[in-house]
Amino acid sequence: MSRTRNSIAFRLIAAVLAVELLSSLAVIFLSLGYERHTHFIAFDIMLHGRADSLLVAVQDSEDPQASVLFNQSGLHLPPDDVYEVYDQNGRLLGRSSNWQGTPEAAWNDPTDRFLNLKFNHRHYRILRFHASRFVDAAEPGGGKLRPVTILYGAPTEHVWHAIRGAVEFYAAGSILLLVVTGPLIAWLLHRGLLPLRQLAALASHVSVDAWQFSPPASARSTSELAPLTQALESVLQRLERSFQQQGAFVSDAAHELKTAVAVVKSSLQLLGMKRRTTEEYKAGLERCLVDCQRMEEIVAGMLTLAREESAARPDAPPPSADLALSLRQVVVQLETAAQVRGVQISAQIPLSGDETTPETSRFPVPIAPEDCALFLSNLLLNALQHSPPGSQVEARLLREPQSVTLQIQDHGEGIDPASLPHVFDRFYRGDPSRTRSTGGTGLGLSIVKAVVEKSGGSISIASQPGQGATVTVQLPLLVTTSYGRDELPPTR
Repeated sequence: MSRTRNSIAFRLIAAVLAVELLSSLAVIFLSLGYERHTHFIAFDIMLHGRADSLLVAVQDSEDPQASVLFNQSGLHLPPDDVYEVYDQNGRLLGRSSNWQGTPEAAWNDPTDRFLNLKFNHRHYRILRFHASRFVDAAEPGGGKLRPVTILYGAPTEHVWHAIRGAVEFYAAGSILLLVVTGPLIAWLLHRGLLPLRQLAALASHVSVDAWQFSPPASARSTSELAPLTQALESVLQRLERSFQQQGAFVSDAAHELKTAVAVVKSSLQLLGMKRRTTEEYKAGLERCLVDCQRMEEIVAGMLTLAREESAARPDAPPPSADLALSLRQVVVQLETAAQVRGVQISAQIPLSGDETTPETSRFPVPIAPEDCALFLSNLLLNALQHSPPGSQVEARLLREPQSVTLQIQDHGEGIDPASLPHVFDRFYRGDPSRTRSTGGTGLGLSIVKAVVEKSGGSISIASQPGQGATVTVQLPLLVTTSYGRDELPPTR
């Protein structure tokens, strides 16, 4: 039952029926007011007409003390109606036999024309009507004008009966409409949600072993489902690529470790095949140690890559490192390695603001200091490995309004165009310089890319064979707040 209540169709049907029910109640309430208004207007007109008919019974009196009299002999009125007739002096001229009169105190306002009373166990509506009667109009002088006051009332049961009948008709029509439209709405919603159910059914068949997902045409053509369809396709494509990359990474890692383990195993087997001298055992163990160190570097690189590719906590403050300071430190650390290879390494750091010398320039970026040193050393070491003796490796910082660009350029043999799209792939060694003889694990540039993209930056490599390569890294700049903290600038 709870699952049914949580369905979109159930909620929509309940909402539509609730709106229809409220609309029906509003129609019934408005019809009650409308019918009451129109029926009582007609009833009041009827009372006024019957009160007018009493004027014909007002005649001139021959009694000198009474100017007019009321002759009821010719009146034909409904037996349930009541009436009274008064002259201008308030003297009662006549009344119906079934009424004892209305007390004057019942009229709270002398200007009131209608009064609702209950007597003889019945509800009456009384009209107070002031009129004038021309008596003996054929006599010389045009007759005499005799003012009179008429009180005329009639029972209202039949009026309320008509009102109730009209309201009951509206109520019955509303109930019938609910009964008819309820199943119709349910059927229409069931058909309207068919593309969503088809989309869910196809998406449920997607698994790690079957990534094929072809949304139905009905979902693509539905404006409300088209964004969801596109999002599902995009997410599944990214997940498929992620699983493929993960599988390739595991396969490459297993291959790298398997090769290193096989080398260690073969070295140990070779040492154990016959008795050897101490120097031979020592040389064999040193080869095993080198291979073990290589396995250690691979595992360390894999752990570093996994750490860099993990998502940062959304509530954690952004890390901060001074790119200019880290670059100067890494250049100093690699000067010895550069001298061994006969390569000159330099760093060009511009003024970042109010600083007077490049040594005091600050370029705060959202990277942890150890990660900043890691990706800079990987890039510079890679450039040194590709540089021939006598060449130069240049590192430059370029400041922009909200970002900083780092360019590292070498003048080595360059990268083959076929290998250029794969240089950031894990364990990729398309270039001859990236072989096991150099000691590289094939994870350096992958780690660099993970560090840069985690900070919200971008990295690219441009190269031509024989002309060297240029690595371009663009990173967002942090702004220093009033309380001395480096934070990302607000997004617009």
